[in-house]
Amino acid sequence: MHEDTNPVRRARGDQAELDVIDRKLLGLLARNAEQSYNELSQQVYLSAPAVHERVKRLKSRGVIRATVALLDGPKVGRALLAFVHLETSTWETTRRVLEMSAFPEIEEIHTVAGDTAMILKVRAENSAALESLLGKLHHLEGFKGVKTFIALGTYLERGPLPI
Repeated sequence: MHEDTNPVRRARGDQAELDVIDRKLLGLLARNAEQSYNELSQQVYLSAPAVHERVKRLKSRGVIRATVALLDGPKVGRALLAFVHLETSTWETTRRVLEMSAFPEIEEIHTVAGDTAMILKVRAENSAALESLLGKLHHLEGFKGVKTFIALGTYLERGPLPI
């Protein structure tokens, strides 16, 4: 798996050159990554080996960063979904939060412009587990504040689709 871990380079939005077939393949894979190369080939009118080469190229160029299973939070014991808006006083504090990515409750970390420095997508077992994680954030040097938004329901959850 190739993933660019440099947040500055990833944030620049270096767009890959994609033709119509690449975009169609990406859309098909985004909807169902379990399709075989033969199934994909029938939908884009190429041979299965040609589709395999295109997918391999898209992976090597970092367009496809990973193939993952999208798990159901409640069914795996993480029923509480929250978005944590974290305010920090220094960039160093923000970097320390990035080190917390090892915590399994934290699914995503985004630096943002606006009233907060970061937004964390968190899935916790319950409110006590969320409170424990928030306590760890409160102990960070440079921590200024937090706003937590608990999701009541999820109607759409997906990654970007190709244009």
